[in-house]
Amino acid sequence: MASTKQKKLSEEMHARSEKLVDRFLDAIWMERGLSANTLGAYRADLMTLERGLAERNVAIEKAEKADLLEFIAQRVESGAKPRSTARQLSSFRRFFRYIMREGMRDSDPTADIEMPRIGRSLPKSLTESQVDALLHAPNTDEPLGHRDRAMLELLYATGLRVSELINLTLSQVNFNQGVIRIVGKGDRERLIPLGEDSQRWLRDFIDGPRMEILLERQTDYMFPTRRGDRMTRQAFWHIIKRYAEKAGIGKKLSPHSLRHAFATHLLNRGADLRVVQLLLCFIDLSTTQIYTHVARERLKDLHSSHHPRG
Repeated sequence: MASTKQKKLSEEMHARSEKLVDRFLDAIWMERGLSANTLGAYRADLMTLERGLAERNVAIEKAEKADLLEFIAQRVESGAKPRSTARQLSSFRRFFRYIMREGMRDSDPTADIEMPRIGRSLPKSLTESQVDALLHAPNTDEPLGHRDRAMLELLYATGLRVSELINLTLSQVNFNQGVIRIVGKGDRERLIPLGEDSQRWLRDFIDGPRMEILLERQTDYMFPTRRGDRMTRQAFWHIIKRYAEKAGIGKKLSPHSLRHAFATHLLNRGADLRVVQLLLCFIDLSTTQIYTHVARERLKDLHSSHHPRG
């Protein structure tokens, strides 16, 4: 009888906590216009915390500093990396500040918890020849292969985020001006120039293979699946993985690898770091700082090659 009562209390506590987390997510979505992916990450972090606290019969809104430190310590002992821990702590901090603002508690239990130190590491970079091999991997005689080639060309030519690529619509492409219009994080709009190669692959795809994929179906998404749906991030990740293996690229790749290659190769060819920042839509320059070593090395090479005392 006691265990049944305890189970019911636990279920009620979980339902209250879940409802509170959803209210928090609604609030920050209204305030900041965060993407579904970002909101999903917040929810995952908070519900992981909720489950950990529930094991000690602590409701998430009642958690104290000691509860959070114990939760974090267990995560670290289980192998959680500093970057993951820092992201979770950031989610917790925003949540507790929200419930303080709503008058549900008087103090923020995360206030005196220090963020883990994180070194900013450079993503693994592809060489230009590796990118070329990757771009040539799809069989463009087939409609889906042509679609994949067009997606890879566009990703490398523009440095789009994967979410921006799979959500791209026909109306966002302006062939007359040679640009695509992207509305990124925080509803920030940017126009990105298209190179000749990516324009050619896009035009050819729209004029033929895209219609073969869709048959009689209608969609405004630029790159539909064989069922005529919008492609998922996971599906595109598998596309990248398959073509990387076919191209003989040994290093582990992700869709972000081409975005990084876009930035690195621009810098290697003399582009200004601030221009790269604008093209990638990095509003905080600290994010762009992971690329400054590329710019520094390029400047050293230019100095060595052209300065009389280089």
